[in-house]
Amino acid sequence: MAVSLSVSRILSSVSLFLITLDIQINGLLGSQDVDQHLEMGKKLLAAGQLADALSHYHAAVDGDPSNYLTYFKRATVYLALGKSKSALPDLTKVLELKPDFSAARLQRGNVLLKQGKLVEAEADYRAVLEKDPDNQEAHEHLATIAPLHQQIEEAERLYEHLNYQGAIDMVTPAIEVSPWNPDLRELRADCYIAQGDLFKAVGDLRPTTKLRNDNTNAYHKLSKLHYEMGEADESLVQIRECLKLDPDHEECFKFYKKVKKLVKQMQSTQDLINEGRYEDCVNKASQMLKTEPSTFVYVHRAKSHICHCYSQAKNVDKAMQSCKEVLELDENNVDAVCDLAEAYISNDQFEEAINEYQRAQNLDGNSQRAQDGLNKAQKLEKQSKKRDYYKILGVRRNANKRAITQAYRKLAVKWHPDKYKGDEERKKAEKMFIDIAAAKEVLSDPEKRAKFDNGEDPLDPEAQQGQGPFWNQGFNPFGQGGFQFKFHFN
Repeated sequence: MAVSLSVSRILSSVSLFLITLDIQINGLLGSQDVDQHLEMGKKLLAAGQLADALSHYHAAVDGDPSNYLTYFKRATVYLALGKSKSALPDLTKVLELKPDFSAARLQRGNVLLKQGKLVEAEADYRAVLEKDPDNQEAHEHLATIAPLHQQIEEAERLYEHLNYQGAIDMVTPAIEVSPWNPDLRELRADCYIAQGDLFKAVGDLRPTTKLRNDNTNAYHKLSKLHYEMGEADESLVQIRECLKLDPDHEECFKFYKKVKKLVKQMQSTQDLINEGRYEDCVNKASQMLKTEPSTFVYVHRAKSHICHCYSQAKNVDKAMQSCKEVLELDENNVDAVCDLAEAYISNDQFEEAINEYQRAQNLDGNSQRAQDGLNKAQKLEKQSKKRDYYKILGVRRNANKRAITQAYRKLAVKWHPDKYKGDEERKKAEKMFIDIAAAKEVLSDPEKRAKFDNGEDPLDPEAQQGQGPFWNQGFNPFGQGGFQFKFHFN
């Protein structure tokens, strides 16, 4: 029994000795590892490789969590990376481990001042001055705190009294001292919004998404601002960020559905324009108006698309109506003026088209579309005084090939020279018959018709130098019968 107890005590002592030795060995190895990490962190920091340096300081802190200098060095790297929120806990830990470390306290005061935590910053600066009354940096920063309180209070008062510019002027110097204070940036953003300067408001709100944790409200607000500015794609990006933070955010999800739908409709409308599917374009742009019936930039865009597509489709009446609606919203819309001019061309109102293109040029002297359109309208106006193939057949400029053929056949029967006996009547019929045949020839050929629509007569001997299809050729429009003659255009 005594022997057994003695053996048990010996084994217990040996175990305790081994555990103590193991702790000492591990502590020795840990210290060496920590020193290596600190040395590597120092070298990388000097080389400007901050992210790599930070990883070594992380390892050093884990290896020796009681070393205040290790926390301080890591805080320094955080600050160099612009991560003040991460630096602050490290600086606080330093002061827990070594309360009289003035460098850390001064650095924490600076961070707190930039974050707008003025009471805590003031306490740190006063603590530094108690130990080091001659610390110039602490004196300078402490002197800014009382005026800063006054500036912020005055800015808030001015905002409440709707003096937005006064509030901006007052809060801006405060933001320069405390750039990491989200409250100040939000206040100035609200002032800019009230003034209608959405671009500057976005500039102030964007940093607050990082300055506040899980700032869904900022993303929601940013999304709405981008939307109001007509930047629907960016609006969609911001509202998605809100839903990443909180998938159940009711307001963000509701707005997300609307913006996503509108962005899709806008893209589809543009694709249809690019493909020349103008009737479908009108339908899709009309859907845009249903999705967003009130925000000016999208109403303006949708109606501009409708104006353009009706004009390109040569739907004259609706083109004129819709383009005039756009110009009521924005009288300086060059594209809408040009689309209206093209509608006038489709309606053979060449003088009106010329006037509109000249108006477009006055709005934008560098508009190539206006210059090209003006040249075309002037050619067509000149051409209309000679021979207009559309008028000869009695069809509109948007007539399809079938309508042209039907009109030709009807008029060819009516004006066939064999039907007329008197010399005068026969000469008149011959001229009419020639013009009818020429009109059918030009308007049935896509290439010739395109030339004519651009103000060039493909059968004009002056323009074609006698190379037209009728020059010096015998022509029998029916292919048979007793009537044959040569075409001569004067």
